[in-house]
Amino acid sequence: MPCLNISTNVSLDGVDTSSILSEATSTVANLIGKPEAYVMIVLKGSVPIAFGGNEQPAAYGELVSIGGLNADVNKKLSAGIASILENKLSVPKSRFFLKFYDTKASASESRICTVFACFTPALDHCLEGLHS
Repeated sequence: MPCLNISTNVSLDGVDTSSILSEATSTVANLIGKPEAYVMIVLKGSVPIAFGGNEQPAAYGELVSIGGLNADVNKKLSAGIASILENKLSVPKSRFFLKFYDTKASASESRICTVFACFTPALDHCLEGLHS
């Protein structure tokens, strides 16, 4: 379940956040190769951020994914998300930083469900291992 957290010092009042969330979801899903149904995007506005010594529009993001990340994908994700933020929030691409976390699933973690999976009927198989 990839999760992208974006914080920006730009106010989101009057901004169509739904289009940002939708475009970011599509970008992450397509580039990582995971279904959109598994992608979570968190967008926080009006966060105090200074970048390069000033408080001009800027953004910081963290993307966590179990697999699907590598140098090429990360470069494309950075460019794609930066483009969305530039077009929708007027955050220059040069004032956006994205950090990546590729969490490798281990065999011992394979029986652990995320909250999302445990409450998704289509993924009931995840609960089977918890009751054995």
